[in-house]
Amino acid sequence: MFEDFCGTLCSSAPFITIEITPPHGGSIKQIIENIKSLELDKKVTGFTTTDNPLAKLKMDSILAAIKVQQEFKKPVIATMSMRDKNKLSLQSTLLGANDFDIRCILALTGDPAKYSDQPEVKGVLERDSTLLLSIIYKLNKGLDYSNKILNPISQHIYPFAVSNSHAKDPKILLKKMVKKLDYGARAIITQPVFGAENAKMLLQ
Repeated sequence: MFEDFCGTLCSSAPFITIEITPPHGGSIKQIIENIKSLELDKKVTGFTTTDNPLAKLKMDSILAAIKVQQEFKKPVIATMSMRDKNKLSLQSTLLGANDFDIRCILALTGDPAKYSDQPEVKGVLERDSTLLLSIIYKLNKGLDYSNKILNPISQHIYPFAVSNSHAKDPKILLKKMVKKLDYGARAIITQPVFGAENAKMLLQ
């Protein structure tokens, strides 16, 4: 399923994914029912679940991804933000998600904790999203971040990366993109693009 999904993204075939923001509540059932009623699941290649965007409290993206993927039998890219987890927690979550067959992971730094709707919340943020990509790179080699062998090893994880779509310096943007690709990113997801020149710069 995941190889076919990544293959589609890298081909000239048309595709579309739906981004789902999990609810500020204890069940994603209503969102799933809305997707069914509109038959959106029959029109898309896959889904993405967000991880507390703008640092606002939502259901966990990995757990939401499990529900969506099991319901629609289509791959879900689960977003993981660096803002709320250290290296230990990131690895632990990835290994648990792997056992539930959540293996497409979108690594991003995350919106600053200062935007949160939760009082006095503090970000963890050991590093930017390249740390998560480097963790996935090692897990895919059967190692944890401290180079200890996993037992049993995890199934292959398919990492995705993000990029600023409005960078002032294309050279710096390119350098960051190459670094993420070197860690095995299967695709790069940008912020919305509204200008033709901006789109041409990104494609180049």
